[in-house]
Amino acid sequence: MDPRIPRLRRKLAAIPFQPLRSHSFGEKQHRFRLGPKLSEARIAAFEAEHGVALPYAYRQFLRHLGGSGAAPFYGLVPLDRCSMLVMEPRGAPGTPRGFDRPEAGSHDRDLFLHIIEMGCTDVCVIAVTGPLTGRILVGNGDGHWGPNVSSATDFLAWYERWLNQMSAGLDNRALELNSPRLHGHPNRHRMAPRL
Repeated sequence: MDPRIPRLRRKLAAIPFQPLRSHSFGEKQHRFRLGPKLSEARIAAFEAEHGVALPYAYRQFLRHLGGSGAAPFYGLVPLDRCSMLVMEPRGAPGTPRGFDRPEAGSHDRDLFLHIIEMGCTDVCVIAVTGPLTGRILVGNGDGHWGPNVSSATDFLAWYERWLNQMSAGLDNRALELNSPRLHGHPNRHRMAPRL
């Protein structure tokens, strides 16, 4: 088991009881609870069905922490509901790229697994093949914005960043965190900095 797992378990258990923490978009949906852990056999069956190996850190999370629930946005999608995606080919320079379902039998493009529910056509994916394997990307499925690659080196580092920044009461637009000051202000929609 990855040595970060017990630390993440403790941090997640403490978050709901911290009065000065940030508020995470979608927390009312998952209420900081994780679904059941997944067995090795269930993970291996998913990998065999899709012809991929899940990134180590994400696999460790599913195996030793939980298979769904508490995560940024609306939460971690159960593995059996996750979908494989490919990034659209490059367009004109500076134009965002969206995500599509891969064509059957075609593995000539890097694969991404849609793992976090964000709502609408926004997607949070983990790269399962190619040079970004293990990294988290956030974008729009239709290519309206993004994709943005997280600087976190793997899923566990990305998840811990979410917990740490929430615990510290920070604002973070990329993780949809609102500080207690911003969350509680009656004009909070006017206080958000423009990008």
